[in-house]
Amino acid sequence: MRSYKIYHMSFQAYLDNIQSKTGKTAEDLQKLAQEKGFLKDGKLVAEVKAGQIVSWLKDEYDLGHGHAMAIYAYFKGKRS
Repeated sequence: MRSYKIYHMSFQAYLDNIQSKTGKTAEDLQKLAQEKGFLKDGKLVAEVKAGQIVSWLKDEYDLGHGHAMAIYAYFKGKRS
């Protein structure tokens, strides 16, 4: 039987990797998302779906799906 190691990256590690790749912190991306109309007063606009955020981050910052979803979670209030 093969054994597989499963690596679990912490939420903070995702954010650190995103900053390394893009030069932008989660807070920077939050401000940019607000300018694009995805957020209002720091909160996700009800009509905005995860796919819209993921597409934006993939297209403009070349983030992978997991990293883009981490930012979406950040926008929804996750901090750890």
